[in-house]
Amino acid sequence: MNRLQQVFANGKAFIPFITAGDPSLEITEQLVLGMAEAGADLIELGIPFSDPVAEGQVIQHANIRALTAGVSVDKIFDMLKQIRKTCNVPIAFMTYTNPVFAYGADRFLQYCQATGVDALIVPDLPFEEKGELMPFCLQYGVSLISLIAPSSNNRIRMIAKEAQGFVYCVSSMGVTGVRQDIGNDARQMVKLVKEVNDIPCAVGFGISTAEQAATMAEFSDGVIVGSAIVKIVEQYGARSVPHVVEYVRIMKKAVRKGL
Repeated sequence: MNRLQQVFANGKAFIPFITAGDPSLEITEQLVLGMAEAGADLIELGIPFSDPVAEGQVIQHANIRALTAGVSVDKIFDMLKQIRKTCNVPIAFMTYTNPVFAYGADRFLQYCQATGVDALIVPDLPFEEKGELMPFCLQYGVSLISLIAPSSNNRIRMIAKEAQGFVYCVSSMGVTGVRQDIGNDARQMVKLVKEVNDIPCAVGFGISTAEQAATMAEFSDGVIVGSAIVKIVEQYGARSVPHVVEYVRIMKKAVRKGL
């Protein structure tokens, strides 16, 4: 069983997201280690990009802070080498097609394998064009994660049939960001996926409270939270690690055991 399979092997998974390099790569490394110790089952690392079309303002601003601080893909890989010396937590990159192609897809996936990146999430890569990256992902043993959204409609079964690792279910229409109300679209999407493929489904976008996480975990295999954590990082900056770690502990408990 590889690291990605282990994510969902022991019950509901909690998957936090942070932007690499916000506020610095040193703090990102501490956040990854702290979140892993607090029980994060998989950690999503966002590679900062100047045009992150799937992100709301909170993560857009985190991208700008990281890029302004001089973060690069090479520096992120170097940070991961340090993390892997002491930590085996599963890691997924969330990024866009441009940074991957600019770096070179073959080289990018090769370095993913070398630094222990388990999965790749690319929101602006349509399912029909996944062949641009899939051969490299297969060659280097990195799962290319499929996303589905309420607008996917009759494409959900098609996408689910060929999905690997897990399916990322976008809870509601729009970009990332904290939402007060999350509709029932995610429940129906998970149902449709499970009809054609017995693969884990994790729900993300909009979730910020323990109550929301517990509700999503009732029908899914995992819960992904990004903007709420990035807001903590934005608020506390270099002092954010203990605050994020405590938040992850609370959310992990809510996902695993309910409220």
